[in-house]
Amino acid sequence: MNRSDIEKIKRVADVMADAARSAILPHFRAQGLAAENKLTDGFDPVTVADRAAERAMRDVLEREFPQDGILGEEYGAREGSSGLTWVLDPIDGTRGFISGTPTWGVLIALSDATGPLYGVIDQPYIGERFAGGLGVADLTGPQGRRRLETRRTHRLEDAILFTTFPEIGTPGERRAFEAVAERVRLTRYGMDCYAYALVAAGQVDLVIEAGLNAYDIQAPIAVIEAAGGIVTDWQGGKVHMGGQVLAAATPELHAEALKLLSQFPD
Repeated sequence: MNRSDIEKIKRVADVMADAARSAILPHFRAQGLAAENKLTDGFDPVTVADRAAERAMRDVLEREFPQDGILGEEYGAREGSSGLTWVLDPIDGTRGFISGTPTWGVLIALSDATGPLYGVIDQPYIGERFAGGLGVADLTGPQGRRRLETRRTHRLEDAILFTTFPEIGTPGERRAFEAVAERVRLTRYGMDCYAYALVAAGQVDLVIEAGLNAYDIQAPIAVIEAAGGIVTDWQGGKVHMGGQVLAAATPELHAEALKLLSQFPD
């Protein structure tokens, strides 16, 4: 991949994120916004904003990278011929979106067969954009631009831990999470993709989740790894196709958390 290719990837990712912002923001905190439930057992909401944002991003890709594949949460997969796939989550955290909290985000990743090469976590309402991969590790927002770098926390006792749902997954997964939570300095809940952005920004140290999809995690992997962190499954393997996720600021912290998680089978 040459410099021109990389510059185009970054430019198009920004165009996509801008297009998603424009599609989403008119609906955020709007009175009467309807949310459909995609599940018969449980609650997995989708709104007109989710669909409009993914459609806007796909329109950009069809114009700029028609040879690339697409995997999106709302409109599924489109095969490509280049060996590259854009992985899109138009609103990661729709539950937060319909509740009016600004912790949801637009996720954009470009991946090959080995995993994500470049990723963007965009929070349209706050106006923050976290980008990582292909030589980039940057946050652009209301305070300007700065480089992303994870915190140098080495011990669980000093760490801040996030997860989205207190129940996290199966009873076994919950016990595994609690084993780590009992050791850390602070545990917080409910941040969706923004928690991963905070790891990359050096604000928190760990995110532990289960039951994720590829479109939930590929952009965070790229951003956190570019900032110096580590993202794996609970066995220390690749996790770009989803499942159980452990994101850590440092190798030492990752190893400590991994040791505890591995003691609790599903």
